[in-house]
Amino acid sequence: MMRSADEPWLGQVPSDWRSKRIRNVAHLSPGYSYGVPADDELCTVVPMELVSEDGKLDASDSLAFSDVPSGLTRFESGDVLFAKITPCMENGKGALVERLPTRYAFGSTEFHVLRSKHEVLPKFLYYYTFNPTYRAFAAANMVGAAGQKRVSSRFLKDTRLFVPRVGEQERIGKFLDESCLAIDAAVSAKRLQLKMLDELRTTTIAQAVTLGLDRGAKMRPSGLDWHQEVPSHWQVQQIKRNCSLVRGQFTHRPRNDPALYDGPYPFVQTGDITAAGKYIRTYSQTLNEVGLSVSKRFPKGTLVMSIAANIGDVAILDFEACFPDSMIGMIPGHKTNLDFLYYLMRAMRGILLRSAVLSTQLNLNYVRIGTNFAPFPPLPEQAAIAEFLDEKEREFQAIIATIQSQIDTLTAYRKSLIHECVTGQRRITEADLNRLKAHVQKEGA
Repeated sequence: MMRSADEPWLGQVPSDWRSKRIRNVAHLSPGYSYGVPADDELCTVVPMELVSEDGKLDASDSLAFSDVPSGLTRFESGDVLFAKITPCMENGKGALVERLPTRYAFGSTEFHVLRSKHEVLPKFLYYYTFNPTYRAFAAANMVGAAGQKRVSSRFLKDTRLFVPRVGEQERIGKFLDESCLAIDAAVSAKRLQLKMLDELRTTTIAQAVTLGLDRGAKMRPSGLDWHQEVPSHWQVQQIKRNCSLVRGQFTHRPRNDPALYDGPYPFVQTGDITAAGKYIRTYSQTLNEVGLSVSKRFPKGTLVMSIAANIGDVAILDFEACFPDSMIGMIPGHKTNLDFLYYLMRAMRGILLRSAVLSTQLNLNYVRIGTNFAPFPPLPEQAAIAEFLDEKEREFQAIIATIQSQIDTLTAYRKSLIHECVTGQRRITEADLNRLKAHVQKEGA
């Protein structure tokens, strides 16, 4: 039988599950269980980036206790970590600390630490606080300024748990462990498919722009140190002989500068390239310079490359726009096909990175980009290669979309399964565990 939970984020719960507050069943920010460590005792150190969004924790780093920075959050084996700050909390960052190589560990100040009392098992507490439905409710109750919002200690302590008997908690923990392991393995396999597909895309582009489409074509040495042969009728020339290179004219300034922004001129950012795909059709900012000359704008049909952030990303500009000095424009000459140039630059990204220099960040010198040599077929052949690669890209994108949809479905199922189990919408029996075990064994056979 079910009864109303009388909670804004939860509908009904089993009538035999007991209602508790986290403060009644767990210690928040607990102390040392075995006394303060000696100065030379090794302690595990776990920054936020070493805790995943699916409950995994990297405990390989350690420091002597005397070297541990003051103010870090301490925890031990058996404790539950719950990221309190946005967006880590919403993304599911947290873990059950099942094993540590040391007695004590220290982590980010942005962790809440929960230590279960005897009524609630640590694993059940972890899955309960991981529950994406609960985390959405916690996000709605965060406090603090935008971008620095946190789940307060008071909110967490006042969270109501609906707790089954220990035996059922154990079954839920085992069922979710096995189920999530199987789901995570399936997601990993799908992501490996995406990685292999991306490698195949890269190879397909590289072969087409350096060898052409006619595998029976007569070849000759290219003279390039990154590619041995090209079709004998192709020319190997410097990039600057086949397109004009221009650099963006503006620096990145705060959006709230009314003298520059909120004007009529599109201003494309490096992130706009990364998100664009092949064509840049949207922009996130505008410029408002009086008398802005045409020379400071890139014309429609410019191949745009990032030479600072997201270094080497390229896309074709589909409208006239202004750019920051972290980008260059490549305007094809009369013997260069724009779409071929796009694929050629994608293929040469690794080659261009060889001449990158490190200052405050990695940068490409746009003059050096133009001095690189590359193979250029006759213009009709460039167009044919570009058309071939456009079709291949459509095929790759369709496969990618299918695989990503499968990943999204598995991820959503994992979240809903956790919610159903820890809130009693789905009751876990020994028969469920046996069926799951048999299924896992069959899949692994």
